Amino acid sequence: MTDAAEADPAATPGPAPLPHRPSGARTRVLWLAKGLGRGGAEQLLVNCARHLDRDRYEVEVAYVLPWKDALVPALEEAGIRVHCLGGAHGTPGRADPRWPLRLRRLAAERRYRLVHTHMPVPAVAARLLLRGPGLRGVRLVHTEHNMWERYRTATRWANAATYRRNDAVIAVSRAVAETVSPRAHRLGDRLTVVHHGPDLSGAPTGPLARASARALLGVPGDAVVVGSVGNLTAKKDQRTLLEAHARLRRTHPGTVLVLVGSGPLEGELRGRAAALGLTDGAVVFAGSRSDVPALLPGLDVFALSSRQEGLPVALMEAMASGLPAVVTRVGGMPEVLDDGDQGLLVPPADPDALCRALARLVGDDGLRARMGAAARERSRSFDVAGAQRAVEAVYEQVLGAGRR
Repeated sequence: MTDAAEADPAATPGPAPLPHRPSGARTRVLWLAKGLGRGGAEQLLVNCARHLDRDRYEVEVAYVLPWKDALVPALEEAGIRVHCLGGAHGTPGRADPRWPLRLRRLAAERRYRLVHTHMPVPAVAARLLLRGPGLRGVRLVHTEHNMWERYRTATRWANAATYRRNDAVIAVSRAVAETVSPRAHRLGDRLTVVHHGPDLSGAPTGPLARASARALLGVPGDAVVVGSVGNLTAKKDQRTLLEAHARLRRTHPGTVLVLVGSGPLEGELRGRAAALGLTDGAVVFAGSRSDVPALLPGLDVFALSSRQEGLPVALMEAMASGLPAVVTRVGGMPEVLDDGDQGLLVPPADPDALCRALARLVGDDGLRARMGAAARERSRSFDVAGAQRAVEAVYEQVLGAGRR
């Protein structure tokens, strides 16, 4: 297994760019995803598209679920052609069963040299269908964004049964890679770890940005604000965060919790907040937002109560914004945040431990400032352009092997 784009500030830089290639020789690549909603894995596609080597690669994106299309405009603005495999319309929660055939037809028509998959179900379809007449020579690269234990049993079996058809695999963290390797059919040096990073170029900073963010969120200018960004799902476990916040307000009554995101558990979480007495502005449900970088300056502490993670983009964005963080010790988060330096690590599903860690930061301005500065410094190693170069180096290796 090789490591690229490591989070350690002292790590060596990513692979050097390959020699310039005339635009007429560009390789056509398809990035395949289940949806293009506001999730971390989906946002990585947008970030990478902005740093794509367009002299070497012509990238297009296809997705399965038509109602998850929030990031389509951002991709198109980045010059990426986008294809919806689920038809013009779709019933939320139910994929169009014809999408695998549309994928095969699209691949044959567009003559992709390489297909890069980003979620397990579309990846299984690509491995099974992108073979045969008209599709010879298509190379397959897959990115693992999550721990294998998170997948449903049927998905995990299908993924494992077809995994050997990958020409290369990229994992977003070492923790994710470790869950892949025992089941990955001797991938060896075909498994690469690439720590992606956020793309916050042009994001606002300073006192005016803080005041603007507070106004957008509707929180008092003098409150200490804890914020979390993520879909409202069981995996993110905002329920534990609400429990911790209720305990925290017993000793720090003016603290406000902001939850940015939407999802199937929103109604349940709102009900739990009310049952805990978190009313009158104690919790702000900010919904799904396209302006997260503009909201981050309004926070004082970032928090993630996840039970499972690969390597969340939201955490890296918060660190790049100079926020100290309290996050659970799961997935790749300990790879980018050192406990006691850039923030605090706590066990998952433990509201008391989460409350104690939040209280340390909420109650100590100096500690927040020191850890926030350290987080910003660590974030200098989050290099989205370098990560995309590392991904393209994998492409070149795979395509070179195919030519040989």
